Amino acid sequence: MSADTTDTTGTPTTSRAEEPRGTGGTGGTGGTGAGWWVAHSRALLKLATPLILTNFAYVALTTVDIVMLGRLGALEIAAAGLALALFNQLRTTGTGLVTGVSNLVAEARVRGDRERIGALLFAGFFWATVCGVLFCAVLLLIGPLLVLLGQDPAVVDGAGEFLMVLAPGMLPCLWFQTLRHFTTGLKRPGPLLAITLVSVGLTIALNHALMYGEFGLPAFGFVGVAIATVTVFLLSFLAFVAVILRDGVLRAYLRSPSARRWNGDAVRSVWRLGLPISGTYASEAGFFSVLTLVIGSLGADALAAQTVLNQIVYIVFMISAGLSHAASIHISEAAGREDHPTARRVGLLGTAWGVIATLAVAVLYLVVPEPIVSLFISAEYAGNADIVALTVTGLMIAALMQVFDATQNIGNGILRGIGDTAGPFRISLVGYWLIGLPAGYLLGVTAGGGVEGVWIGQTIGLAATTALLLAAFLRRVGRLHRETSAAAGPDPDPASAPDPAPDPHPRPEPS
Repeated sequence: MSADTTDTTGTPTTSRAEEPRGTGGTGGTGGTGAGWWVAHSRALLKLATPLILTNFAYVALTTVDIVMLGRLGALEIAAAGLALALFNQLRTTGTGLVTGVSNLVAEARVRGDRERIGALLFAGFFWATVCGVLFCAVLLLIGPLLVLLGQDPAVVDGAGEFLMVLAPGMLPCLWFQTLRHFTTGLKRPGPLLAITLVSVGLTIALNHALMYGEFGLPAFGFVGVAIATVTVFLLSFLAFVAVILRDGVLRAYLRSPSARRWNGDAVRSVWRLGLPISGTYASEAGFFSVLTLVIGSLGADALAAQTVLNQIVYIVFMISAGLSHAASIHISEAAGREDHPTARRVGLLGTAWGVIATLAVAVLYLVVPEPIVSLFISAEYAGNADIVALTVTGLMIAALMQVFDATQNIGNGILRGIGDTAGPFRISLVGYWLIGLPAGYLLGVTAGGGVEGVWIGQTIGLAATTALLLAAFLRRVGRLHRETSAAAGPDPDPASAPDPAPDPHPRPEPS
């Protein structure tokens, strides 16, 4: 049972009773035997599990969309899949920009600077709104460019129709993310999991009603999925606002005068911290988006298979996202105590759990691929059999690809844990764009390997990124350890000091 306490602001905190026993806490080195790995595995998974569950609930929103679209034809799947890929590319970029709000709010909370917290909330909403308006315009105007990039005109027309409805949903989506990171920084995230689960149920109901015209509603076909998605984005944001207004602590920040006026320093702070995170997110999402466009040039069936495979892998990716965040937090604690050997071991531990989890899922891919694919697209519909067969082949490749996808994501998190946010962005440019993208194009298009060749090239890019990130982490944490050891001088720990020489003139002990 956890030992939670509450500080004077009503914010939950964690006592040392929750730290791994026999390790000196998150930052203690306290041995490196099996007991250390078991204790820290428990601590890591305890923090990662609720994050993973929330991630699963969130990704269920888009999974429901893909599953519902899978009941339609290849053209509808391809068009909506292309639209969703572009939307998620920009949504991920905008989310990265406001991610730093949680760190900045946490720092201000520790200092007791309530005015600063309100200003950061305003800054987060400012950047979310700027990104939302800009990205909405991009999505509405991108259609002609897609045709020039070799996409099927019929698919582009369908994607444009889908985006006309979906694009405005960018605003409430990013507003929701701002509130999420704001409340997380205050350690009062609220019922995020509950809100997301309700959103999933609402998405299923609205998709079915709007696609097929039930309850007196007109049948919108595949565009009904876009209408449902935007509606759920807006209702989720409003529900989160209602939760905050019912929370005595959070309500004060939302209604604070500083949360309603311009503060240049706060706006600049969110920009400076969020920009490299946003760049890394954008680079990764852009890599997958461009490969989707490459696959789209191979035909509607290939694009439909890519849409389904991406969603399957994306679900599994949520495991590594939770592990990455949990490992990052534990590493930050250890680095804050200048215990870099523990930071190094926690980084390796988080990576190991990512490999274990994805290999376990890979077994399912290899044993029951057809049933997995059939959850997303039905082979009973005319024209879908080829897509199912192609996606099943993709799962064979994804069994290995997702291992590297998970470990590169955890690599990003553990580097952030030791204070490096620019390194992952630079590495992503090399691994994704200079290695993965050329490999995918050469194997898939130039060498005639088709969609399978693109997937293999994507795997090569992820593997290269993983290797570069882990090497960078080990190099940086090793350098920090050497610098700390040099600054500290000789080890002051009495247990490690040599026994003193006997006193030649011992004094009698007092009676």
